[in-house]
Parts: sequence; C-alpha cells; structure tokens
Amino acid sequence: MSNKPLLITMGDPAGIGPEIVTLSLAQLHGQEDLHSVVVGDVGVMRHAAARLAQQGLAKVKVLELSSLDALESMAPNQAHEGVVMPVLQVMPALPPITLGQVSATAGQASATAVEWAAQAVLQGRARGLATAPIHKQAWHAAGLTFPGHTEMLQALSAQHLGCSLDALPVRMMLATPRLRVVLVTIHLALREAIAALSPELVLQTLRIAHKDLAVQLQRPPRLVVAGLNPHAGEGGQMGDEEIRILGPAIQMAQKEGLQVSGPLPSDTVFLQALDSDRHPERFDAVVVMYHDQGLIPIKLLGFDEGVNVTLGLPLRRTSPDHGTAFDLAGSGRARPDSMMAAIRLLGLF
Repeated sequence: MSNKPLLITMGDPAGIGPEIVTLSLAQLHGQEDLHSVVVGDVGVMRHAAARLAQQGLAKVKVLELSSLDALESMAPNQAHEGVVMPVLQVMPALPPITLGQVSATAGQASATAVEWAAQAVLQGRARGLATAPIHKQAWHAAGLTFPGHTEMLQALSAQHLGCSLDALPVRMMLATPRLRVVLVTIHLALREAIAALSPELVLQTLRIAHKDLAVQLQRPPRLVVAGLNPHAGEGGQMGDEEIRILGPAIQMAQKEGLQVSGPLPSDTVFLQALDSDRHPERFDAVVVMYHDQGLIPIKLLGFDEGVNVTLGLPLRRTSPDHGTAFDLAGSGRARPDSMMAAIRLLGLF
C-alpha cells in the first residue's frame, strides 16, 4: 500500500458531512490502516467531534495538521492516543455555521476543501479522495457554476492535464457489496436520456468502465449491458434501441477485446448479476442507460452502503450515495455506513 494519505473532504459544514466523517473514522479505527487526512476546517470538525462525544456516539481527538507532511510525525503516537482524526486547515477559520441551513459561506468552504484535496491528489501528494456530501444550492449561493462534485473534479482534472472537457469523459458508478452499476446517462429526463443514447456513447461508457474496473479488480472486468426496453426490445417488437444502439456498441467493444454481454432484459439482469449460485462471478458491473434504471436496484439492495465512484478521472474519487441531510444535522441520527464504505473502498485502490 502507498504511504501517501487518503484525503477525506468535510462536506457542507451545515450538513451531516462532518459528523459522518468523524463517525466513520472512529468505527474504522483499528480495523484498517487507512492513513487518512480530513481536509476542511478544524473548528467545524472539532464541533462535530464534541457533539458526538456529548451524545455518547464517538470519542475522537481532532489533531490539526499544518501540512500533509506533518501526518508522518504524528503517526507513531496514534496507538496510545486512541482515535485521532488529523485535519488539515485549508481555508480561513470559519465563523459559526448554523446547522441545517443553506449558506454561501458553507458552500464556499465545502468547495474549497474539494478543490484543495483534488489538486493534492492530481499532484501526486495523496492517493485518493473521498468526498462527504455538498449542497448544490449552497454552491450556487457562493457563486459556483459547477452542478456538483463530478463536474468540478472533471474541470480540475482537465486543467491539470491540459485538455478539454470533451477529451476527459466521466461516468458515475454506484456500488454496494453485492452490485455495481455504471450509468450511460445521469441526470436527464427519461425522454432526453433516450434521445441522447448512441452506439458511440454506450461504447465510450464500456471503455471507461473496463479501464477503471480493471485497475480496481486487477483483472479484466466482466460487463453486461441492460436493455432499455421491456424484454430488451423483444427483437424489435418493443422498441429498436437494442438493435440500433446497444447491440452495435457491444459488438464494437467485443472486437476491442472487452468482456461484454447483452443486452439483457432489465427485469432479470440484476438478478443474474447477484445470483452467484447459478452464475458464479458472472458480471462485475451492469451498464445501464438512465438514472433510475441503475439507482433503484442499488438503493434497494444497500441504501446505507451505496458508494458513488467517479470513473474516467485521473484521480480516484468515491463518495457516499446520499446528500447533506440537513434535517438530521447535529441530531446524532445520521448513519455513517455509506461514508464508511466510500472510505474503505477508496483504500482498496
């Protein structure tokens, strides 16, 4: 394992990010040597740790770092100090933040943490990035034009590589311990998602999924394409997208040496991906055409364990598969399972 640290951004300080990061590191302590640093505001993380201690949920000591290099000097002391959470201050100290409320200050702080951490990974000073949830309205209030993490990371990566955004296509993968899905389109209305499909777009998705999963799995991944229409079009009787779009993309991918099957009917493909008794290790990921086609089975199987992985970037990035949950912030009721899974998965890369 690399001696470079994993970076974990604090998320929106008005949401559950700081507390689920703290809870995750407390629960992972002693299980795995994650060698991680939280990037954000020390005061925010100390307040979160203090609340969790008062609620009897976790006892974590926040240690302020002046730089990533300072992590090495504190490592030998961790064993006898209990759970120590190193936090790197990368912004001016924040004023008090009201939990559960959208604010430009909180939005800018969460964005600053993401940008700093991403640059550190791109520069080779850290080996990966796990991002706690940000609030899109808070980013908008702060004057940021990025819709979310993915677009910011894509832009920073393209700038680092000196290429255009078009030259750096990315895809969203959602993963639970039992299932991975890769989305061809993401946040589009269903009508727009179908109109956007093309053999080239599906093939591009298969290439990105193959490349990134091969690194993660250390072998060529087995991919399967889920049909768009009922019964995967029933030979053109229920739609012809499988014939015009999906089939040609699969054939081109197979000619390139990718292990791709399909298109298979969506009402059974996820079951086949899960049925290890009849189909042992048959599929490593299901490639789906639109948002809900992939997220419904993921959230049904592991709502509290789902991890969002951005594929196609020159950096490794994971995040929990949920938002800032302003209604839960500070209550002690936020579950850290997805954040913990995101950190653990990042440590496997």
